[in-house]
Amino acid sequence: MSPRAHQDAADAPLPADRRSPIADHGLVGDLQTCALVSAEGVVDWFCSPRFDSPSVFGRLLDHERGGHFSITVEAPGTTVRQLYLGDSAVLLTRFLTPDGVGEVADFMPLPADPTVPTDRHTLVRVLRVVRGTVRFTVECRPRFDYSRETHELDLDGATARFTGATAVAHLQVLGAVALERDGRDVRAEAELTAGRRAAAVLTLDAPGAGPPEPADEASLRAAFDSVRFFWHDWISRCRYRGRWQEQVKRSAITLKLLTYAPSGAPVAAATMGLPEQVGGERNWDYRYTWIRDASLSVRAMVDLGFTEEADAFRRWLGARLQAGGTVSGEPLQIMYRVDGDPLLREEVLDHLEGWRGSAPVRAGNGAADQLQLDIYGEAVYAYAQARDLAQLAGYDGWQRFAATVDWLCEHWDRPDEGIWETRGGRQDFTYSRLMCWVAFDRAVRMAHEFGRPADLPRWTAAREAVLHQVMERGWSTERQAFVQHYGSEVLDASLLMMPITRFIAPRDPRWLSTLDAMDRELVSDSLVYRYDPAASPDGLRGSEGTFSLCSFLYVDALARAGRLEKARYAFDKMLTYANHVGLFAEEIGPTGEQLGNFPQAFTHLALITAALSLDEALDG
Repeated sequence: MSPRAHQDAADAPLPADRRSPIADHGLVGDLQTCALVSAEGVVDWFCSPRFDSPSVFGRLLDHERGGHFSITVEAPGTTVRQLYLGDSAVLLTRFLTPDGVGEVADFMPLPADPTVPTDRHTLVRVLRVVRGTVRFTVECRPRFDYSRETHELDLDGATARFTGATAVAHLQVLGAVALERDGRDVRAEAELTAGRRAAAVLTLDAPGAGPPEPADEASLRAAFDSVRFFWHDWISRCRYRGRWQEQVKRSAITLKLLTYAPSGAPVAAATMGLPEQVGGERNWDYRYTWIRDASLSVRAMVDLGFTEEADAFRRWLGARLQAGGTVSGEPLQIMYRVDGDPLLREEVLDHLEGWRGSAPVRAGNGAADQLQLDIYGEAVYAYAQARDLAQLAGYDGWQRFAATVDWLCEHWDRPDEGIWETRGGRQDFTYSRLMCWVAFDRAVRMAHEFGRPADLPRWTAAREAVLHQVMERGWSTERQAFVQHYGSEVLDASLLMMPITRFIAPRDPRWLSTLDAMDRELVSDSLVYRYDPAASPDGLRGSEGTFSLCSFLYVDALARAGRLEKARYAFDKMLTYANHVGLFAEEIGPTGEQLGNFPQAFTHLALITAALSLDEALDG
């Protein structure tokens, strides 16, 4: 029976407004994969064994067919609250009912060694009542391989085994929970009184894997304590002591949750296919590692004191340079799988309706073969943050690095697709040239600082050539601003990186004029659009919301320009768009809703850098 034909009564369609908003979720994970838990207690996104693996629960992309694992309270008059336990990745969903108060604690125990890939991943859901009596409803409805395959159910008392062709799931329940068969799925009712606990433990594994160790109260308590200790110990290494510590630490934990520990590579977001416009076609798969996003995150992690994470990514980046074999044929391509695989074939999952009907749903990413020359600047920028490049890369690593810079000297002056991965044809994008300048500038500085062999006259000449070209061709006399690409009059928020990278002084007249132009055209009540698609067609239908990354870059630029009152106002206002547990999606829609993939690492790293820049400026 096909997934489309296999329907259950509990999967009957709900009105669109009953389907969870994108932002209505918290994130839990084990440093190899993660799950989204809605504020109603529903796991409606979970891929295993990696971030970029097919989904097991995908209700976020199709309410009827996607599958879910829910622990809910259906009592009339129930109020639900969700929060993280302080400085941790343990998520608590609280149900306040007329008859009592109950809660579900969600967490994922870390593998014995998170740096070793494993097929086995566990989600623990602990139920507890703290006052009165609460009746919970439990449903587990896995839909393996993006809901493309069916499964068999073996039910034995308090355990259930769901066997699919590509994965197997084991569910164990403890306490007053009696599992009942519901087609190929299970459900249960659990009525608990004050002081009583129960638990549902879901373990995902490879086909043919044996059952996990039986869970009991002692083992779950130990797992809970271990997870909390890990996160408390990790975040205690954060050396930031300035303003907005809570938001900065939550963003750091989110970046850590989105990093694949075996390789050190962060994914751009936990999800795929979530739209930049409801009903639109801008629905991409972000569960991969972008050179740009990950390289810029290095600066944020270094500034906070998390040098091990920064070094791990730099080693991954060096391995990509050494491996070659890119789809694009260039030394680097714009994105990879978390293990470094360059093949990201894009396919349309036309059996899924998309979030609130936003189709097509895409898995994989066809932009992997695009030419985006800015990635070399971001890659060098990441290396330039190293404490000890000699120890990190060694002589052989430097030789490969220098060869890449030599290659860029010959290849930087080309049209490309640009940072926003437009599908409307190549242009001479100013941002791409800016980051090529960064590549040459930082490479020259590193060669001097570390005493490494380099063709310095050639690198210096290339740096000067790029700077002159950007100043002459990237500047519009008519607009009195730097523009998106040569020959255009379109503004682009990516150029907010100009003062951050020190290409131009933050109070240079040309930059202040550009900032003023952006204020007039791209900024809406402190929120920032990437560019105007109507003025610069990008090959895609529809529009999009303001881009949260750009809104934080705008704060950074204002702070550097000395416009502190405006910067603080924009930053504080931007924080109000975070969801109930401090997470950001890619964009903010016209009515303040979060849009795009969620949570987005790029936004959280930009929040960190904006907070640090603004805090320093305010103290200065």
